[in-house]
Amino acid sequence: MQPLYDVTIIGAGITGLTAAYYLAKAGRRVAVVERDDRAGGQIATFEENGFVFESGPNTGVLSNLETVELFEELQGLCRLEIARKASKRRLIYKNGGLHPLPSGPVSAVTTPLFAFKDKLRVLGEPFRAKGTDPNESVAALSARRLGRSFVDYAVDPFISGIYAGDPNRLTTRFALPKLYNLEQTYGSFIRGAVAKRKEPKKPGDEKVTKEVFSAENGLGHLPRALYEAMVSGRLAGEVRFFMRAAETVLQPEGNGWTVSFFRDGQPERLSSRGIITAVGGYAVPALLPFADPEYMQAIRALKYAGIVQVSVGLKKTVGYSRPAFGALLPSVEKRDVLGILFPSSCFSGRAPEHGALYSLFIGGIKRPELLAYSDREMEKLVRKEMETVLNIPADTPYDLFRIFRHEKAIPQYEADSAQRYDSIDSIEKRYPGLILAGNIRDGIGMPDRIRQGRQTAARMNNILKRLADAENQ
Repeated sequence: MQPLYDVTIIGAGITGLTAAYYLAKAGRRVAVVERDDRAGGQIATFEENGFVFESGPNTGVLSNLETVELFEELQGLCRLEIARKASKRRLIYKNGGLHPLPSGPVSAVTTPLFAFKDKLRVLGEPFRAKGTDPNESVAALSARRLGRSFVDYAVDPFISGIYAGDPNRLTTRFALPKLYNLEQTYGSFIRGAVAKRKEPKKPGDEKVTKEVFSAENGLGHLPRALYEAMVSGRLAGEVRFFMRAAETVLQPEGNGWTVSFFRDGQPERLSSRGIITAVGGYAVPALLPFADPEYMQAIRALKYAGIVQVSVGLKKTVGYSRPAFGALLPSVEKRDVLGILFPSSCFSGRAPEHGALYSLFIGGIKRPELLAYSDREMEKLVRKEMETVLNIPADTPYDLFRIFRHEKAIPQYEADSAQRYDSIDSIEKRYPGLILAGNIRDGIGMPDRIRQGRQTAARMNNILKRLADAENQ
C-alpha cells in the first residue's frame, strides 16, 4: 500500500489541476491520477510552420475573479493575454454574407439580422411576465421575450459557438443560469442588466472585465504552468502525478479510500482520505462500482456533443484578413460548419506576419454524422465552407491544415440535468470524503472549470478538517 494521501484527484484536466494546485497551497498531500500521458485534458497548444494553434478551447472570458487570480499567481510561469479590440466584433452569416452582431442602439435598428417586428418587440421586453417553467429551453425563453429572428440569428449561433448544441433542448437554468436568473430575479433581461450595473461593486470586481483572453503563446501554457508549479516543490503541500492510469476504480475503505489502477500493465494502489473525480459523466460509473445504479444512470445519461476542430493557416492573406473574433453560422442557413474563429486577429504570434490562422468547428449535437468524414472528405468540406463564408478560393494552397476529432467534447445541460445534480448530491452525502466535480455540473467554460476547481479544493479542505475533528473526539 502506498503512503496515505490527503486527497486523490481523478482527472488532470483544468478542473482537477486547479483543485490540486489550491489543495497543495493549503499544505495538502495530493495524488493526481490521469489516463493520458499529459496533463491539461482537452486544452492543448501546437506550433507548426509558424502557426500557434489549439486542438481544444481557443479562448475564455474573464467572467470571474477566480480566473484572474489564478493567472496572477502563475504570472512567472504563464501570462494572461487579453484579446485585441477586434475580438469585440462578432460576425453572423445570413443570406450569403457576413453581418456584425449589433453593438449599440443604431446598429440594433439597422442590422439585417433581425426582423423589423422583433426589433419593435424588444421595446416591450421589460414589461413581459417572467416564465414559470423551470425547465424552459433557451430557445423557448428567448422567443418568448425577444422574438423568433433573435433565436435564429443570435441565440442559435451563440449556443452553437459555446455548446455546439441545440437551443431547443438546452435548459436555460442549467445551460445559461445568469440569463435565467436575470428574468427570475428582475422580471426582464433589460431591467436585470440595468439593475446589475447599479449594484455596489465588490472587492476585485474591477478585475472581472468580461474580456476575451488566452495565454501568451497559447492556452496550453496554463495547464503546463499549473503542473510545473505543483511539481516544483514551491507549494506548501506535495502533489504527485500518476499518468497513463488505466481501469481506475475507487473503493471506500475504513476512514478513507483505496484507488486501484494499472500503469504500464502493472497494478497500483493508493490510499487517501478524500477523493475528487474530475472526469466526464460517461467515465464516472466505472470509477464508482459501489454506487447506486439509479444515481449512476442519471450521471451516465449526460449527452456530449462531438466536435471536429480544423486549424487552417495561410501565410499570405491579402484581401482575406478580417478584424473580428470570428463568424458563426446559424442552423437555418444549413451550412456544414458551426463557426470559424480568427485567432490571429485576436492574439499576437498566432500566424506569420501577413498571415492568418482560422479555427473551424464542425459537427455538434445537430450534425453528428460529420464526425465520420474521412480526412479527405473533411478537407473538401472545409475548402467549400472557407470559399462560401470567407471568399477564400477553394483551390488556395494551405500552409497549415490540421484536424482534431473530439467524440465527447461538450456536455449538454438539458432537462435531465436536475436529476443528475440530485444524484451527485445524494452520492456525496452517502459517501463523506467524495466530491464529484468536472463538467458534469456548474458550467462548461474555462472560467467555470477554474472556479469549480478552486471551490472544490476549499470544500475538500473543510471535509478533511471535519473528518480529523471527528477522529480526535
